[in-house]
Amino acid sequence: MTSTAPAKTAAERTGAHTTEAASLIGDARTRIDALDDRIIGLVQERMAVSAVIQEARITSGGRRVNLSREMDVLAHYSDALGKPGTALAMTLLELCRGRV
Repeated sequence: MTSTAPAKTAAERTGAHTTEAASLIGDARTRIDALDDRIIGLVQERMAVSAVIQEARITSGGRRVNLSREMDVLAHYSDALGKPGTALAMTLLELCRGRV
C-alpha cells in the first residue's frame, strides 16, 4: 500500500526555517550518519580484539576481566570527555567483555 501523505519539504524534515539552513543540516546529518557507521565498525573491531585478549587471558589461567585495565579505560574516557565519557566507556566495556 502506498502512502498518500504529501512528501515533507527539506525544511520540515530538518526543523530549519530556511532552505539554506535545511541544506546545511541535511549535509551535516549525512556526515553524522557516515561517522556513526565508522564508530559502529570501530566498536565491532574493539569487541573482536577484546575477545582475543579475554581468550588469551583465560587460556593462561587468568580471569576474563582485568579490573585494573577497566579502571584505566574509564579514566581515559573520563579525562577526554568528562562524565559522559565515563558512561560511554562503561557501555564499551560492557559490549566488549561479553557475558561475565
